[in-house]
Amino acid sequence: MSENQVELLGRREFVKRAGAAGMLLGSGGVLAACGVNKGGSSSSSNTIRIGYVSPLTGEAASFGEPDSYVLGVVRKALAGGITGGDGKHYTIEILQKDSQSSPQTAASVANGLINGSHVDLMLTTSTPEVVNPVSDACEAAGTPCISTVVPWESWYYGRGAKPGNNAAYKYTYHFSFGVENFAASYISQWHLLPTNKVVGALYPNDADGNAIRMGLIPLLEKGGFKVVDAGPYNDGLNDFSSQIALFKSHHCEILNTFPLPPDFATFWRQAIQQGYKPIIAQIAKTGLFPSQVEALGNLGPGLATAAYWHPAWPYSSSLTGLAGPQMQAGYEATGKQWTQQLGADFALWDVGIAAIKHAPNPKDKLGFANSIATLKVDTPMGHLDWTKGPVKNAVDTIIPGCQWYPSKPGSKFPLELLMTEHAQDPTIPIQAKLKPYGSV
Repeated sequence: MSENQVELLGRREFVKRAGAAGMLLGSGGVLAACGVNKGGSSSSSNTIRIGYVSPLTGEAASFGEPDSYVLGVVRKALAGGITGGDGKHYTIEILQKDSQSSPQTAASVANGLINGSHVDLMLTTSTPEVVNPVSDACEAAGTPCISTVVPWESWYYGRGAKPGNNAAYKYTYHFSFGVENFAASYISQWHLLPTNKVVGALYPNDADGNAIRMGLIPLLEKGGFKVVDAGPYNDGLNDFSSQIALFKSHHCEILNTFPLPPDFATFWRQAIQQGYKPIIAQIAKTGLFPSQVEALGNLGPGLATAAYWHPAWPYSSSLTGLAGPQMQAGYEATGKQWTQQLGADFALWDVGIAAIKHAPNPKDKLGFANSIATLKVDTPMGHLDWTKGPVKNAVDTIIPGCQWYPSKPGSKFPLELLMTEHAQDPTIPIQAKLKPYGSV
């Protein structure tokens, strides 16, 4: 089977299964205060205020690490203002807030931006704990909102949309990978090495893990793999001996897991100590960023994952004009290694500014929000088209497979992430051949 001929479940069947799972996380937090005039204008007539909420501190702070650099570049690009879809010239004011990785704080700062600062547009990113409560606050208050870096099903169904309702929200829009994108990547990647096609699934007993279990396992089985599900485990578990024994007894030559970073570190050290070393160790939710893999020491190189952005991708920021290598070089000049979030941050600003330019009147909140449903924009994550999304409010994005390797001699960073498959987008260059874990 070629990597471009993987047979997956249709969206209708997936939505049915996702709905049965109670798809991922709910919003949490507090909705916007009463008294906001939905659909009305807000700040001064020639200034557009954009609220930006992301996790700068707390357990998800690694997602917010590129924010300072990206906002610096964006502010320079917007220094002269922009022309809205109504032909008027607007200055742009950016108001940044830290969610502290907390749903309650995310909702609180969003409400402050809506009711106190009267933002015209909200942008938010990274994890359901941040994005969902911010989106809910905006939906309740009638403020246009665009978000990213949460599986689109988590964002859409996790906030209460029902299967079959493909236009659940008026003011909130999203772009990000989904379960089908994970499946396409994994099935393509796992055919690159000879294995017995038996997958050990280690998914936690939380909203993310249970929804992944319901949505992803049928797709993997449809793609020709046998899945051995170890069953839900509680976050923070400190003994994975029973799960490791199960995978060993079934000769699971592929591991797939979506754990919290500390849980994976515990599991992986115990797995190696107990003699379980799969040919392919495919991880998600952790292993996204270099620091998470470096923390594993010599057990980190060779882990496989998937990327929602990589500097090698042949796409550029429509706002700044920067291509991937330029983003990487600019960010690494600060002394920090690039991460996937760098490209996603630029993409969010590409979408936000393009939305203002696309809106018939960016000061009419309902009209502004309605216009996002027909938005098309080029970003570092590829071309996004809301007229072709799985639902009206969301666009799904690719997440191709890759693998962590020791860096080449002379690099100032110990690890590098290299693309190993491109079934979802053949224009993405393959940088390395997937190798069995332990052989890199």
